[in-house]
This record gives sequence, structure tokens and C-alpha cells, in this order.
Amino acid sequence: MTITVACQPAKSAPKERQAWDDDVAAFMKAHPGVTVKSTDQQPCFDPKTFGPKLAGGQMETVFVVPVTNYDDVISQGQALDVSQYTSLIKNWNDLRPDVRELVTRDGKVYGVPNVHYSVGLVYNRKLFTQAGLDPDAPPTTWAEVREAAKKIAGLGPGHVGYGEYSGGNTGGWHFTQAIYGRGGAVLTDDGKKAAFNSPEGKAVLQNLHDMRWVDNSMGNKLLVGWESLMMAMGSGKVGMMLGAPDVVTDVVNKFKGNVSDYGITGFPEAKASLSGGEAFMINPKATPEQAKAGMEWLDFRYNTVGKGRFDFARGKTLGNPVGVPDNDVYGDSPTGKAIQADREKNATLPVANYGPYVRAAATIAPKAEPKHAQELYAILDVAMSGVLSRQDANIDELLGDAQTKADAMLAAKG
Repeated sequence: MTITVACQPAKSAPKERQAWDDDVAAFMKAHPGVTVKSTDQQPCFDPKTFGPKLAGGQMETVFVVPVTNYDDVISQGQALDVSQYTSLIKNWNDLRPDVRELVTRDGKVYGVPNVHYSVGLVYNRKLFTQAGLDPDAPPTTWAEVREAAKKIAGLGPGHVGYGEYSGGNTGGWHFTQAIYGRGGAVLTDDGKKAAFNSPEGKAVLQNLHDMRWVDNSMGNKLLVGWESLMMAMGSGKVGMMLGAPDVVTDVVNKFKGNVSDYGITGFPEAKASLSGGEAFMINPKATPEQAKAGMEWLDFRYNTVGKGRFDFARGKTLGNPVGVPDNDVYGDSPTGKAIQADREKNATLPVANYGPYVRAAATIAPKAEPKHAQELYAILDVAMSGVLSRQDANIDELLGDAQTKADAMLAAKG
């Protein structure tokens, strides 16, 4: 019997690929009669090919789905009900209940949560020190963020106290993070109308307007697209930005930041935090034997302390950045604590820099991205760009225009 599994690392990452192949060999040795075939599509989820692969029956036995697509995949019958197989994931009951809930519909389970994160405040500890701020006591309120940003911007030309996006759908994405933090919403509960033209939405834009034009602490470049703010953060001249822990990994690995310079703390004054993540799902065409083998593979590679993706000792020898708390599917459970202890034991990064985020994330309610997220983000980009590019921007008008466009888009989607 053969199963196909997604997410084999690319040939351009030979050490990680070898580690994967070693895991496949170990799994097959422990499961005689099961052959595992890997596909090396990276990233594992590609929105351009995902729909056609599903529709054309080309999807692997075990495939990855981001949280934004759970509803579509489950409602269209494209994921197997795996309720009867969850006991094959030995640590299933230690997975966070709120994360398990995301893959559950009408009491039936359709996936195994694999990644979960929430947004915090990423900051440059070195700049904090240079500006006379305490890097071990990062801001917990927006007023403190403003004060810290002013001091960092005052360090000299090219220094930006607080970085923010204004386009490429990233502006709307960060607006969503900020309005969630303030307790607001992007959509009404039924998902049919925009809800961001609210006191919370106005507070987000007013705060950014004041930091940009009153405090002059945000620089004068409009940052459009994901890479722009990451490059700025990697340059060592930006003090703070909103982001999840994987921001630190990317800033260091892709944009040449110095790993010991960065820390992450909880979202300021957070009532909720935008969460993202992914789960593995099983192809509904799988036979019971294939479904069982697929779940056993997920248990071995993705859900066992010290094995597969949680083999931090191996990660350390491969030169991976070990220590970033970038995945919280197990939370504060015994499994979660064991994973974190092993991560810290093999850390190649200063783990203490992430302590404030870990403590905060355990207490802040996660909130998922809105439906039609990318279309909404594109609309909200205009409001973000407006306040960051025009000193005389009218916040009520910007939000009113965005609301009109969003309501029209939602009506068209039905």
C-alpha cells in the first residue's frame, strides 16, 4: 500500500531534505507494507495550484491546508472525516482545544492542526538600548509604543521608531491585526457586512496618523508588500513592528538581521490577536488503510516530542534557527511543555528574548482571519496608505469609502 505525502523540503535545502528522507525511511521500517511517496512542492500550500490539484484529483493522501481555507475544503467534501482515527495521534488530547475546534464541524474532525501562531510586537533590543529604553521591559500599551518610537526615531537619520505596511494587501492585513487587538472586528458576526468603520477602526488609523505626522516616528517611506518592512527590519534601523515569531526567523535568514538584536512581546493592550495556522487533512479518496497510515505518518513526523519536526537536536546540527516559539498547537499542555523544554535545551537563539511573547500568547484569545480576507485587505490598504501618505487625510471618509467597497464585494460574493 502506498500513501503520498506533501511538504518534502526542496532540493535547494539539501540538509532538511535528507532529514525528511531519513524520517520517511524510519517510518517505513516501523510500518512494514506501507510505502511513503513524497512531493516536494515548496511552499507546501500554493494558492495557484491548490484548487486545480483538488479539483483534478491530483491531491496527495496527506495534504496541508491553511486556516483561511478550512471552510471551503471541508464544506466541499474535499477532506476526509478523520474522527475515528484521532487516537492514532498519541498526543491528540494535548492539542489546544481552540485549535482543534478550528478543524471540527458538527462534531466531526477533518484535520490534524499543525501550525498555530498569534501576532505580537517584534522589536529591536539593540535600538531600545541605544535609545535609553529597557529591552527587558518592552511596551505594553500603545501610549508606550508611541513614546518608545519617538525615542528610537530620535537616534538619527534613517531610524524608524515603528514600521507599518500600506499596500500589497499587507496594509489591510496589519489593520486587521490592530483592530482585533483593540477588540474590534472587520466583519459583522454573520460575515455579510463590514464592521471596521467603528471606534476601534478609527483608533487604529488615528494612532498611525499621529505617529506618522505628529511624532514623525514612522519614517517617510511607504512600505508596500511583505518584503519591504522585513528588509527595513533586517537593516537594523526599525524599532518595532507587528508580527508573529516567524518574522524573526525570516528577518535573520532572508534579510540579514542579527539574531541577537530581536525580541518579541505580547500585542499592546490586546483583547484578541489575529491568529493563523494550518492543518493536515486526508484525501477523501483514501482507503481506510491509507487514512490510517496517513494519520500514523502525521503522528510520527509532526506530533512526537523529539522526532521529525520536533527533533531540535538534529535541527541544531543542521544549523537551523532553533529557539523561536513559532508554533503553539500544544499550548501549555504536558506535550507543549516538553516540546518547549527540548527547544530551549537545543536553542541556537537567545530564548529569553521571546519570553514576554510566550507569556502573553498563552492568555490572549486567538481570532481567525475574516472571510474573503485577501479582498478585504486590498480594500483596507487604501485607508492605511491614506493616513500614512497624507497629513490631511480624513479618517471618517477613508473608512466610509472602504466600508462601501467592502459591502459591495460581500454582496457580490453572496
